[in-house]
Amino acid sequence: MTTAPVQRVDRFDQWLDQVNQVCGNFSATTLGDSFEGAISEYRAGTIKLSVVDVAQARLYRAQDELARSDAAHYYAAFQLNGQACMEQAGHSIELLPGDVTLIDSTQPSNFVYTGQSRQLSLVLPRQLVEHSLRFAGVKCGQRIPASSSGALLARQLILESTRQPDFSVPESEATLEAIVSLLRPAISALEPEDAHDRLLRKAMRYIDEQLCGEELCPERLAREIGVSVRGLYRLFAKKGLVVAQYIKNRRLDFCAQSLRQSGAEQKLSALGYAWGFADSSHFSTAFKARFGVSPGEYRRRYHAS
Repeated sequence: MTTAPVQRVDRFDQWLDQVNQVCGNFSATTLGDSFEGAISEYRAGTIKLSVVDVAQARLYRAQDELARSDAAHYYAAFQLNGQACMEQAGHSIELLPGDVTLIDSTQPSNFVYTGQSRQLSLVLPRQLVEHSLRFAGVKCGQRIPASSSGALLARQLILESTRQPDFSVPESEATLEAIVSLLRPAISALEPEDAHDRLLRKAMRYIDEQLCGEELCPERLAREIGVSVRGLYRLFAKKGLVVAQYIKNRRLDFCAQSLRQSGAEQKLSALGYAWGFADSSHFSTAFKARFGVSPGEYRRRYHAS
C-alpha cells in the first residue's frame, strides 16, 4: 500500500517533470505537506503560454538550470489567482491577482507559492521585446500592478486570445506585438537621452535606411555618423550590442516580414539578395539560426495558417 507521503512525492515529481517539459529547466522544492500542482499548455500561431496551478512549492532557476537550458526569451507572468513571491535581478516582489512581471529566461529566478496560486506565463520572443524598446534597457522582476492600464489590457488580450478557435499566425503575431506595446512603459529602463544615445539613434536610423545595400558595414556607418570604427563599437557595446550582428539581425527581421507578405512565387535567393545577403547559403543559415526554421519553412508555416 502506497503511503500518503510517497503519493505526495510522486505528484510533485510528475508536476516538476511537466513544468520542465513545458517551461524549460527548473528545480523545485515543496514547502509543506499540502503541495498541489498542475500545468496546462496553450499554443496558437506564435503564441506559447502555460497556466500553472500550484500551492506550497518553490520553483527556481539557478546557474545549474541555466547551464542546461538554451532558452533565450522573456516571460510575461500574469498572476490570475492567489499570490506569489518572485525574485530576479535583485528585485523581490509580491504578485497579487491581476499583477504582471517580466522575467528573463537567461537569468536566475525564484518563485515561492505558499497558498493556492494560478499563474499564466507567456513566452515573448527576445527580439520582439528588445527591438520594441530599441536601445533602452529591459526591466525584469518589477511588479506591474493590476491597477495599471497596461497590465489590465494585456491580461484581457491574452486571456481572450486563448478563447479563439482559429487563431492565425498573423493574428497571433499582432497579439504579441500589442502585449509588448502595452507593457512597454513599465518594462522600459529608458534613461534621459544623452549625446551617446542620440548618436546611437542616428546610427540605427541609418542602418534601417541602408539595409538593402550590400555595402553597408561598420566602416561606412562610422563615417556616416562621424565617429571612428572603434568609437562605433563602443557606442553599440554600451547597450550590449555588436554592430555587425545588429545589422544582420535587422536584415533578417525585414526578410521575415517580406516572407510574411510575399507569395510562394518569390525566390528565396532573390529575397535574401534584396536585403543585403550576397550568398543564399549564408542567408538560409543565418535565418534558421535566428528564427529556428529555414526561410522556406517559415513562409510555408505562415501562409498555411
